[in-house]
Amino acid sequence: METRELTVVAGSFVTFQLLFSVASPLLSAVLTPAYALVPANKLTEWNSRLVSTVHALVVGLFCLYILCFDDKVNADPVWGDPTLVKLNVAITCGYLVYDLVLLACNWSTMGDGFFVCHHLAALYAYGYVLTRGVLPYFANFRLISELSTPFVNQRWFYEMLKYPRSHRLVVVNGVAMAVVFFLVRIAVMPPYWASVFATFGTESFARLGLAAQVAWISSCIALDVLNTIWMYKIARGCYKVLTGAAARRSKAAPAEPEPLAPPQSPPQDAVKNHTD
Repeated sequence: METRELTVVAGSFVTFQLLFSVASPLLSAVLTPAYALVPANKLTEWNSRLVSTVHALVVGLFCLYILCFDDKVNADPVWGDPTLVKLNVAITCGYLVYDLVLLACNWSTMGDGFFVCHHLAALYAYGYVLTRGVLPYFANFRLISELSTPFVNQRWFYEMLKYPRSHRLVVVNGVAMAVVFFLVRIAVMPPYWASVFATFGTESFARLGLAAQVAWISSCIALDVLNTIWMYKIARGCYKVLTGAAARRSKAAPAEPEPLAPPQSPPQDAVKNHTD
């Protein structure tokens, strides 16, 4: 790993730590007066999720820029010029290390085995990108998934602020979360793996060596399994919110009045007697 990448990883770690301990409490108190009412045992998670949102926006948007405008990476997904990708990956690695330290220090309130597995798998794969500059396209493609994180965090913020699940903002964010999560983590699986399989048997793939090949494929499988589990949970939650909101609307709607029965015609024999 070059000095530049090490500097970015260390700088990223320090920056996110400062955002967590200094910037987040100040910004949250100014932007959200209800921040003062958040339970003390949830303040750490609040600040960590705000930092998570900042990281996701920075890295996710940078990822889209690289996918759209970095022709060298797109032309050679295995050995293309990794300069910008390594910068983006280094930022992410610094964040992942910061988050792992935070989880370890607050395991009783924030510990989550899925997140630890996710972070370790990502660091394992991204280590090859930083040290050898390989697989820049695939590493960057994986970072698209960060674009779903702000919606996941916003759902948690609404819950802490005691927004009812039927609130329009909660429902809209829940639907957006499910849609974006599906698009950037599930729907991208077929094209991603098609690109992976296209490299099999090529000289570029052989040059990677067995260690890099195993790190690449195994970490991708692990991340996709985790994403599928999370998608299932999010889909269930979204379904409950939508069906619950629909049920509450139907109960609140006034009952429609029964239509008046049309006047009945008199019996034919009575009509005849009258005319007679």
